Amino acid sequence: MNSNMWVRQIHRWLSIAFTLAVIANIVALTMQIQATWIGLMAFVPLIPLLATGLYLFALPYLDRGSEARP
Repeated sequence: MNSNMWVRQIHRWLSIAFTLAVIANIVALTMQIQATWIGLMAFVPLIPLLATGLYLFALPYLDRGSEARP
């Protein structure tokens, strides 16, 4: 498996972790639990999710540049 596939797989798992953190935050808010760490828990997967997402977004443009070169 090449590095692009690893980045895609990591991005998928990070999106699942982020979704679960957001759901936990919503549940905590509906139960009126005042825990700041639950709200900040979503930032842990969000930062690498942003990095992998930007890489995957730029990937077609980076590949296009390498194909134009002989």
